[in-house]
Amino acid sequence: MQNIQETVRNVMRDNGITPPEIIILDGVLHRFKDESGKLNCWYTAHSDGRAAGTVGNWKTGLTVNWKAEGNYSKLTDAQRLDFQIEKHRQELIRKHEEKVRHQEAMTKATYIWSQATLAPFNHPYLVKKHIGIHGARLGRDNTLIIPLYNTNRDIINLQFISETGDKRFLSGGQKKGCFYILEGVTDKIIICEGFATAASLYENSGYLTVVAFDAGNLKNVAINIKSLYPASKIVIAGDNDLSGIGQKKALEAALAVNGEYLVPATVGHDWNDSLTVEVTHA
Repeated sequence: MQNIQETVRNVMRDNGITPPEIIILDGVLHRFKDESGKLNCWYTAHSDGRAAGTVGNWKTGLTVNWKAEGNYSKLTDAQRLDFQIEKHRQELIRKHEEKVRHQEAMTKATYIWSQATLAPFNHPYLVKKHIGIHGARLGRDNTLIIPLYNTNRDIINLQFISETGDKRFLSGGQKKGCFYILEGVTDKIIICEGFATAASLYENSGYLTVVAFDAGNLKNVAINIKSLYPASKIVIAGDNDLSGIGQKKALEAALAVNGEYLVPATVGHDWNDSLTVEVTHA
């Protein structure tokens, strides 16, 4: 098996990637750190039959397929066990490093939020979107700051929105399952993707409205919000994306909490663009 592992390493070196210490031959995608210490590099490799796989770097866009010469015997049970043990070890390391990054971001987010002041009504982004402040604060370079909370109402991360609408989060911060709430009536709760969308929905409904920050987070947030407000009906207000992603993720979120999902009537619009809705029961 050593020859196959060395083949993978050589492919990496030939393409400017420094190989990890261990190469696991199980056909599963494995991430590892590049020279900057970030998990940008990855590989897949299997040894059953004709050994083959792929190596890549998400930062540079590199993707290289490779095949070893000749046929190779299948892994022995002992070799499979060794690879599973190593895979588990790496997963524990990854989870620990992720936990450390999340904690560092949480500490930073709490400090930044405590030092920030309330955003002005005439902030260019708020004016452009025709929405109120709704608790947003002001950061460097005149960015709006929106906090992300967990179910314990701890500040976990921050979203920064520039005057032109560019968005970013704190490096290393957690987003999965985290949310921002615009407090309101709770017999129905609306969950949507972005802050401007939430503001528009809240201002036109009065219902408690939740920002999930992206379509992929709608389901996680819906489950968390339902745990906090079990008696409330959940309405997922998805974007009517050209790609269909907003509609798909909104439906998945609604199904997860026995709720409803809504999308704007116009393709390519979110709820900040349009308040004409189609309601579909999940």
